[in-house]
Amino acid sequence: MLLSVAKNHRFGLITAVFLLAASLTACSGTDKDRTPSDTFKEYVKASRKKDTTAMKILLSAATMKMHEQEAKAQNTTVDDIVKRETLVAPTQTNVDYRNEVINGDKASIQFKNAYGSWETLPFVREDGQWKIDKAGYADEMIRQMDESNRKIDEMINNSSSLPTPNP
Repeated sequence: MLLSVAKNHRFGLITAVFLLAASLTACSGTDKDRTPSDTFKEYVKASRKKDTTAMKILLSAATMKMHEQEAKAQNTTVDDIVKRETLVAPTQTNVDYRNEVINGDKASIQFKNAYGSWETLPFVREDGQWKIDKAGYADEMIRQMDESNRKIDEMINNSSSLPTPNP
């Protein structure tokens, strides 16, 4: 009887160790280990499946706030905005990416859009996880437009101060 109890105890101990090892192995590939490129790949997969829940999880808090404001202004849902404003076109069969750069809690990668041009996509680390920062992307586009407009204004102002030739 004592031998039988000892065998059962040993079996239970081995089972517990096995389950612990299995759970640690499953947790080793956590979201906290995900790189910005991994986040981008997951986002592309989720967008292809039209899995808005998974897509939203991969977006930064600022991006979600931006989408909430858009949804309110357009009298629609956040899910509709997330589905409609994906980074890749539904017709895009391949999505190439390159040049992952990590600088503290900010990062970026370049990806090829539906027109074949490379675009830079910013990421931000929130709660130890890389999130796509579409709000930062929009801010960068606005900054670039403002800079372009400033240069155009400067060119116009400089050309108007030049003397006009006599006929």
